[in-house]
Amino acid sequence: MIKTPLTVVGVEKLKTELQRLKSVERPAVIAAIAEARSHGDLSENAEYDAAKEKQGFIEGRIAEVESKLSNAQVIDPADLAVTAEGRVVFGATVALEDLDAGSNVTYQIVGDDEADLKSGKISVSSPIARALIGKYAGDVAEVQAPGGIREFEVLDVKYI
Repeated sequence: MIKTPLTVVGVEKLKTELQRLKSVERPAVIAAIAEARSHGDLSENAEYDAAKEKQGFIEGRIAEVESKLSNAQVIDPADLAVTAEGRVVFGATVALEDLDAGSNVTYQIVGDDEADLKSGKISVSSPIARALIGKYAGDVAEVQAPGGIREFEVLDVKYI
């Protein structure tokens, strides 16, 4: 089985979601199904159909989250400081200068499920992250973007 890299924060978010799905969402949809059943004929009961569809979604998401957690390779960025030796690796927070635009950005490289560009978290499988992996401060990474090749200079690498 292939292990999926996740940060400690990502694992905690998935555990919180799983807890909510099992303790709040699942009982609520079971109650909604019971309520819809009490209304009689199920063949023309839109409430029942909607509740069953929602139940299928919730059960599918529970299975998906449990699978992700069981296949997770948990990586704590703070533990990487010694072994990474200044390289950009999974979990690292990287300060970059966009050489084409002249602007600075900071990203943390995280797992696919944790990625949130608004929070400065990019997926390890994104083109930018793939170009940055293995680079050191001072290196320039070329990224194939939809608008052409863009260059980013690595200004700093932190493991926080």
